[in-house]
Amino acid sequence: MARNVKDIPFPTVMTEEQGKKVIELARKAILGSNTILSTQFTEYEMKKLTPLDRQALVEKHLISPDLSQNIKTGYALIKDDNTVSIMVNEEDHLRIQCILPGLKLDESWDMADKIDDLIEETIDYAYDEKIGYLTSCPTNVGTGIRASVMVHLPALTITGQISNILNSVSKIGMAVRGIYGEGTQALGDIYQISNQVTLGQSEKEIIENIEGVAKQIISSERRAREELYKKQRVQIEDRVGRAFGILSHAKVMSTKEYMTLMSDVRLGIVLGILSVDLDKLDRLTTQIQPANLQKIYGMQLNPYERDVKRAEYVSTQLNKK
Repeated sequence: MARNVKDIPFPTVMTEEQGKKVIELARKAILGSNTILSTQFTEYEMKKLTPLDRQALVEKHLISPDLSQNIKTGYALIKDDNTVSIMVNEEDHLRIQCILPGLKLDESWDMADKIDDLIEETIDYAYDEKIGYLTSCPTNVGTGIRASVMVHLPALTITGQISNILNSVSKIGMAVRGIYGEGTQALGDIYQISNQVTLGQSEKEIIENIEGVAKQIISSERRAREELYKKQRVQIEDRVGRAFGILSHAKVMSTKEYMTLMSDVRLGIVLGILSVDLDKLDRLTTQIQPANLQKIYGMQLNPYERDVKRAEYVSTQLNKK
């Protein structure tokens, strides 16, 4: 959800002092509120964080890469359970983000909407009666809402159907991005699908459209998995077994290699080939990212050292009883 403060220029052209004013307004709106929310958020000033700490937050999807680079006025309020983050002075003055597991778009919207209402009690938004909320990027003007779903599509990728699916999604006005959003690769066959335009649609329509598209894609993926396993059972079991074998016994492993192998293992779990805990694998996928891995080991590591420690950590976790 993108929002801007009335009478203050967008972040791309505002002064440092104006940026600090936006931070104070955001702090007061959340931390100074007489609600339970005031005790549930922790504040993060980009200038007070190390590059490693900032990157770790990016890897956890709690802040954007752009915000992590705004050292002067970048700021975030992050809910203690990591479901909500309020980014301040990113592309817009305020970006309210809510992430929940599963296809819980309505719940995410309700949570973000409540926080938006709380902020609006003390902040006047930049708003036009005819077109809606004013934003830095024209495609966000209107509701200022981006609804996104992250989907794992290994079977559609293996069977070569993924290009047609993604082209069809793009043609109906949806954006397809990689795991960390705009400009990133779809590592591990994980794709992020979201609405491209917010003008002329209500929040409910945007959410319903994304949910409808997501359900169609999920159905296509499930059919592809069933068909693939039915026709190529031995090959799929071999592929999954090899991937798990490498993940659990390798001595050196890059992030990219992990993501590729993780995709096959995840497929194996949902097909019932492996009995690995899916939540453990999902946690591991965040933990082995470069910054988070270094934070786990409590030391700066060069790329090769990271690859060695990543393999060690993955092996330890997957072989733990």
